[in-house]
Amino acid sequence: MSDANVARGHKANLSNPNTSEESKIHSLQVLEEMGEDVTASEPEEPATIDGKDEGNVLRGHKAAISNPRVSEEAKEHSREVLEEHGAL
Repeated sequence: MSDANVARGHKANLSNPNTSEESKIHSLQVLEEMGEDVTASEPEEPATIDGKDEGNVLRGHKAAISNPRVSEEAKEHSREVLEEHGAL
């Protein structure tokens, strides 16, 4: 197995809430021996619109534009939202 794959596996182990502390300590030791950066990084907050996943919201608005059951008023609102987010 390549060193990159080994490192990836140990990094995954560190972020897995289901693995033991002993296992995480071992993974840290292996990564340090490999010269890998093991500093913790803060996860990025996902982009949201009103607390909802931005990608899902924008996909919903794109779908509304082509749905024949959606009113013209609602389609116009969807176009405006998509334009505001640079997705149209």
